[in-house]
Amino acid sequence: MSGWLDGRRALVVGAGSGIGRAVVDAFVEEGARVAVLERDPDKSAAIRAELPDVPVTVGDATTREANDEAVASTVEAFGGLDVLVNCVGIFDFYRGLGELDADLIDVAFDEMFRTNVKSHLHSVRAALPALRAAKTAESTPVVLLTESTSAYYAGRGGVLYVSSKFAVRGIVTSLAYEFAPDVRVNGVAPGGTLNTDLRGLSSLGLSGQRLDDTPGREAELAGRVPLRVALSGKDHAWSYVFLASERSRGITGGVLHPDGGIGAKS
Repeated sequence: MSGWLDGRRALVVGAGSGIGRAVVDAFVEEGARVAVLERDPDKSAAIRAELPDVPVTVGDATTREANDEAVASTVEAFGGLDVLVNCVGIFDFYRGLGELDADLIDVAFDEMFRTNVKSHLHSVRAALPALRAAKTAESTPVVLLTESTSAYYAGRGGVLYVSSKFAVRGIVTSLAYEFAPDVRVNGVAPGGTLNTDLRGLSSLGLSGQRLDDTPGREAELAGRVPLRVALSGKDHAWSYVFLASERSRGITGGVLHPDGGIGAKS
């Protein structure tokens, strides 16, 4: 692959680590001009140091204000916006409903859906005018939202995480219909990912726990899929590159599944 995204202007939300950071690197490699929105100041500083041409907005993607600021910064830097990617997410470490204290359901639900669902709505709504303005006869703007294998197969998360990813799946379908023919909307549904900083819900006391710290994780990821591979953010990033490019111009309301073939054994 070379130059698949030449001329594309992109904003990646949740870009500080894991899949989001891998998407930034892949987009830059493929010729895109990229801006980011990231909540963590240290991760933001690392992007600035390593990629000085990438505008960085530090802010909370669950808020309208941060997304508005990031879109405005992108348009100011690049003169427009062609691709929006959202990689924001938080995990529940497989907590079933029977394991949830009833007193914590309200706060845990709000935290999960604010992070995994509302951030997507805010980022797309903030970007929509700029995306629509970028439509040309030769090029259609793109929204890419991060679903998960958890939105398709039981057991790949707890009740809150799985339901939040089903919600993102619904957003992709709904917005693809609403925005056609001006903007294409697709999802990427990664399977388990190595070297991710995906953390747990603070409302459940899990904010200090990283999914990547699970003992034997690489072997576990490889062992549960037919291809026997443990995939990294870099592996997933090429699905975003394809869907962001005009090579996928006939695809909207769809999803790519870089998950090692888990569906083949279901």
